[in-house]
Amino acid sequence: MRDDPQVTFRQGRPGGPGIARTIALAHADGEYVKILDADDQLMPGALARDLTVLEGDPEIGWVTSRVLDLLPDGSTAGFDSDPEGGPIERGAVLEHWKAHDYRAQVHPASLCIRRDLLLALGGWMALPASEDTGLLLALNAVSRGWFIRDYGLLYRKWPGQMTSQTAHTDSVEREARMAVVEARARALDSFQWRYPTGNCRALAAPARHVRPPARRRDEAAARVTAAPDGERGCA
Repeated sequence: MRDDPQVTFRQGRPGGPGIARTIALAHADGEYVKILDADDQLMPGALARDLTVLEGDPEIGWVTSRVLDLLPDGSTAGFDSDPEGGPIERGAVLEHWKAHDYRAQVHPASLCIRRDLLLALGGWMALPASEDTGLLLALNAVSRGWFIRDYGLLYRKWPGQMTSQTAHTDSVEREARMAVVEARARALDSFQWRYPTGNCRALAAPARHVRPPARRRDEAAARVTAAPDGERGCA
């Protein structure tokens, strides 16, 4: 991949996935940022589907898609709580996450985000884990999202991943992470700042009816930032 002119490789001092992703924003100059953890795989067509939604409706700030767990034996397993495809209204992710033991109904590892919105929120949270869930809830606090029912990601499950380590499930740390993730989302909501700040509805056609030309989708594609591992919610 280092020989691919579309891929820029950077390496810095250790700081965890949240810091790695946020510092990588300095090298991402596209309109959108697609998350891809180092041990996961994009499904064919995932980027094109994400961009179709974001290019088609400027009121949508972020997109997620269905995810399949890729197990060590090569088999896959789906998620039994995927929502219907379409818009995700503000606050819906926090409500579900809070009611289901800190598990969101959409997977933060599948996010594709408008870069200006991501920067306005300060990137990923400076947490030892759950930084992607923190970002997902922050996004949902200020903007509408979209869920794509097509599978967009193979999420690798293996013994060495961060979410399989004992420290990740330590109850004291987990409660602290969840508390600050929730507090940030509620604080953002209380400030009543919304994305987009103007009225874009009259300018936008529904995303499901808009399919940008392939050349435009390719030109708009963001660089992909990779990080060691993500998670659905914070199991």
